[in-house]
Amino acid sequence: MEILFYHLEQAPLEKVLPALLEKTLERGWKAVIEVGSSERADALDTSLWTWRDESFLPHGRDGSDVDSLQPLLLTTGEGNPNGANVRFFVDGALPRAEGEYARLVFMFDGHDPDRVNAARSAWKALSKENACTYWQQEPGGRWVKKG
Repeated sequence: MEILFYHLEQAPLEKVLPALLEKTLERGWKAVIEVGSSERADALDTSLWTWRDESFLPHGRDGSDVDSLQPLLLTTGEGNPNGANVRFFVDGALPRAEGEYARLVFMFDGHDPDRVNAARSAWKALSKENACTYWQQEPGGRWVKKG
């Protein structure tokens, strides 16, 4: 299993997450996006529907009878109701290694010292037994693999 850490400094989650989700769908994968709070899940829900004028990202919120059909599923809990290949941990959701995914993606706000410290702790814990990579965004917006 691959674990990717994305250090958000140049652009906010609402700008970065949709692009990564689009790439996930292009691979034919499904994703679960675990969010730290219900309020943030609501905000991301709206953001994903309107992130580009010419397109949207098909997704849903967990807790309905069609969770298993959603290509992208926002949740505040554990589990993999849509059989996702990728799990994103965003906005304070803490990553944990789970064997049923091909990839885990942990995105953290580089301007929040608590989130940076949580990311460091997660890196130390998860990199002992997993292949972890660290990605940082350059001022021009390009992502560079740093570790």
